[in-house]
Amino acid sequence: MAVVSGLVRRPLEQVSGLLRRRFHRTAPVAMQVTVREAINQGMDEELERDEKVFLLGEEVAQCDGAYKVSRGLWKKYGDKRIIDTPVPEMGFAGIAVGAAMAGLRPICGFMTFNVSMQAIDQVINSAAKTYYMSGGLQPVPIVFRGPNGASAGVAAQHSQCFAAWYGHCPGLKVVSPWNSEDANGLIKSAIQDNNPVVILENELMYGVPFEFLSEAQPKDFLIPIGKAKIERQGGVPWWRQGTHTTMVVAHLRPMGHCLEAATVLAKEGIECEVINMRTIRPMDIETIEASVVRTNHLVTVEGGWPQFGVGAEICARIMEGLAFNFLDAPAIRVTGTDVPMPYTKILEDNSVPQVKDIIFAINKTLNI
Repeated sequence: MAVVSGLVRRPLEQVSGLLRRRFHRTAPVAMQVTVREAINQGMDEELERDEKVFLLGEEVAQCDGAYKVSRGLWKKYGDKRIIDTPVPEMGFAGIAVGAAMAGLRPICGFMTFNVSMQAIDQVINSAAKTYYMSGGLQPVPIVFRGPNGASAGVAAQHSQCFAAWYGHCPGLKVVSPWNSEDANGLIKSAIQDNNPVVILENELMYGVPFEFLSEAQPKDFLIPIGKAKIERQGGVPWWRQGTHTTMVVAHLRPMGHCLEAATVLAKEGIECEVINMRTIRPMDIETIEASVVRTNHLVTVEGGWPQFGVGAEICARIMEGLAFNFLDAPAIRVTGTDVPMPYTKILEDNSVPQVKDIIFAINKTLNI
């Protein structure tokens, strides 16, 4: 009997020892996450972290948002923190600003930033200027977020980029996420910021999946407002000085076009450094200047109109600084066409920057 007991016990001891072994643990792999999911996750984490955070806007609650960005939040947090509002943007934006002045942290969702013009007095005169006008006594910690820029087939009144509009105003911070990492890290930083922050998203990017690296997965992951990211390195080492180099800076949806253009040009011996602005205001001009010094060229890309645009501001700042002395050719802007957005698809496609337009501009600045 003792022999039988020993035979049974020995395999169990071996299994127990196996379970106690320390296996090598690999880091979490990158996940595929859409921009919509990344924004939703960021808002969810902030709603869970701080009970002062709440979301209001048109269809954000029971309908899960017009673009399903707030999917599931109403069921999780209820009517007091996920609030459907009537249509008038000036009314619910004013409610949100007042709540921020009273110590809460509202996320004010616009169905599209085109309708934010109905509330622009609340955004600019009430939210952006109060901290200054109160001598620093009254902060307004509020987030205004929603889709911005050209979409598809919605014509002139729903296809404009507001980066230059809101980037013009002191007192606001303006961010413009491109991929899922940007969207998640920037919305959490915006909610935690004590200043009013405008988040310019893009409708056509919501369903696009991106790699969500392990570094971006923790709940405390934040992207600092005011810091750009070099998405593609383009500096040429000394042993490849025959290679043409240039630098491209962009934000929002045109970022993807820039990376695609850089891939095409790399096959032709042209190396492009591509900078994702992430933040419109405050602008990370230092990163752009350093890239101009390395590459000796500058091309800006944006979906907005050319006059008084983001690219115009970048070019002016470079011209006014020391980096201007490192330019080998004039800076070139690639922008939306200077017309209200047409409805016809072929005209619409020709009214916003395409990959071919970016390639043409890069070849032009390199005199190729």
